[in-house]
Amino acid sequence: MDNFNFYSPTEFVFGRGRENECGECVKRYGGSKVLVHYGSQSAVKSGLIDRVRKSLAASDIEFVELGGVQPNPRDTLIYKGIEICKKEGVDFILSVGGGSCIDSSKAIAIGTLYDGDFWDFYGTGKPVEKALPIGTILTIAAAGSEGSGASVVTKEEGMLKRDVGSDKIRPRFSILNPELTTTLPPYQTACGATDIMAHIFERYFTNTKEVEVTDRLCEGLLLTMIKETPRVMKEPDNYEARANIMWAGTVAHNDIVGVGRSQDWSSHVIEHELSGLYDCAHGAGLAVVMPAWMEFAYKHDVMRFAQVATRVWGCEMNFADPEVTALEGIACFRRFLKSIGMPINFEELDAKEEDIPILVEKLGLGDGKKPGFVDLSSADVAEILHIAANATI
Repeated sequence: MDNFNFYSPTEFVFGRGRENECGECVKRYGGSKVLVHYGSQSAVKSGLIDRVRKSLAASDIEFVELGGVQPNPRDTLIYKGIEICKKEGVDFILSVGGGSCIDSSKAIAIGTLYDGDFWDFYGTGKPVEKALPIGTILTIAAAGSEGSGASVVTKEEGMLKRDVGSDKIRPRFSILNPELTTTLPPYQTACGATDIMAHIFERYFTNTKEVEVTDRLCEGLLLTMIKETPRVMKEPDNYEARANIMWAGTVAHNDIVGVGRSQDWSSHVIEHELSGLYDCAHGAGLAVVMPAWMEFAYKHDVMRFAQVATRVWGCEMNFADPEVTALEGIACFRRFLKSIGMPINFEELDAKEEDIPILVEKLGLGDGKKPGFVDLSSADVAEILHIAANATI
């Protein structure tokens, strides 16, 4: 196990009806004038935004609102949010929505206290020195942004999807009420589950030795997702299943399962170009990319892939030929994704194999390599994408 520092200061407020406490939470963390940032009109029509307004008013918190966040959140709305915050003297941002809304809120939080362009921080490694405090009310279990210091947004010019990471943008609090996820369409639920599983796998595939504790934590979360996802697809109002998935999504990405070990984020980086170019759902893109990456990478450490195949997917260990077990585990993952309604190849994602050179170029590796579990060149990424394009069950 490697040396590590673990810092996760977010307060999680979990359970039924807890969104009605958002005013108290904002006040506890020093907010006096809030930007309420949300996505579609469904948050308004469901009555959620009205409950937020009442809670803020009851705590004497002033607020302004900005809706309209899209999946793969756009820089154009972020610039608008920054302008509102500066003009109105906003000192706290409350995100009401899923990962896209939270990521947009984090970008606004950075930009409001920065004299330049918030985009200066995305994909550049430039450190974030300050940001407005953020709170969240989560409505989709998926991205884990409610407990992480990461944000991913899209620049409309060129459709570039880039990320930033900083503890400065970790939410001060996150309200998690599983009831708010029961009205999600099945496709969105499945996309969220896929994203959660990807967050776990990208920590699981590591070159660090002797990490049994976090291996077992990862495996437990994966087993939870395998059990609970089909359950909520059949029973969308099942509170307990929704609760397990929601908490799994948070734990999967606040890095408690990733400490002390190297991690691999190649699948996410590659997928960002897919959703940047085609505007597909992030989880759907991951369903296509991640098993393809596994097929490319498994020979690097066959026994790690065989381990997850036996411990998580229940495959029988072939001691004479561990590759058979490793490949069966990957096949199990792809079959699971298909069973919950996810695409498994380019055709099902409405992507085009002839666009692979564009996707590789947008990734910007040039003659270099993307470091990770397996270091990837541009040619390697192209090979992964060709595997993804032609995948079958």
